[in-house]
Amino acid sequence: MSAVDRLPAVSLDELNDVAQLLTRTDRKYVVPARELDAVVTGIPGLRVLEVDGRRGSRYESTYLDTVDLASWTGAATSRRRRWKVRRRVYADTGERWLEVKTRGPRGTTVKERLPHDGPDVSGDAGAWVVDRLGAADVDGVDPSGLVATLHTSYRRTTLLLPGGAGRATVDRELRWVSGHGTAQVGEALVVETKSGTPRPGPLDRRLWELGHRPVRISKYGTGLALLTPDLPGNRWHRVTSRHLAGHLTLREGALA
Repeated sequence: MSAVDRLPAVSLDELNDVAQLLTRTDRKYVVPARELDAVVTGIPGLRVLEVDGRRGSRYESTYLDTVDLASWTGAATSRRRRWKVRRRVYADTGERWLEVKTRGPRGTTVKERLPHDGPDVSGDAGAWVVDRLGAADVDGVDPSGLVATLHTSYRRTTLLLPGGAGRATVDRELRWVSGHGTAQVGEALVVETKSGTPRPGPLDRRLWELGHRPVRISKYGTGLALLTPDLPGNRWHRVTSRHLAGHLTLREGALA
């Protein structure tokens, strides 16, 4: 039994009441899977999300971008008004959402979502995307012109941090698929802390004790960079060449 299996459970309703955090400060880490027990056992009061007896959920996301990759380019060049639009599926329950992510004050991440099970972004869904991007001062994006550029899947474990310090996610079995091929991460985890304040929380401090520091990794940015060799140099080269290199399997020619 792993250390995560031994943690006390928290329900989804309680987790969202305490730490929904759609506007938050994020820190991301790449951690070898073998170190997860050492991470979680060093934090008294930690709890794990459990839904219908499951302590992990399968997520699938399809990222939508312009044909000239304006969303990817904005993130790759650290533009202030960067944005993402994606369709997300909670594979265990069948829930489907349309999500918009933008940047808020002081580098916070703002995530907004709308129930959506259509194949494209048009009508009311398209108007909602325009409205949410406009609220973040992102103009000129036509939702009807967005195309699917990358599909991701992974299994997520969600942790509730003690003392109102926020929440964290642990993602494993990360896989990217595009029209250029597939990339899959082996025995490495993407750990993300999510807090309502810029201050580091107990999980950040525990990771630092174990020698891990925040890294620049974006599931969309990193995955597209890995699978599209002719893209220009970008801010994810360090994480792909140093933190993920020993855990990656790349295959060319698969279709999304």
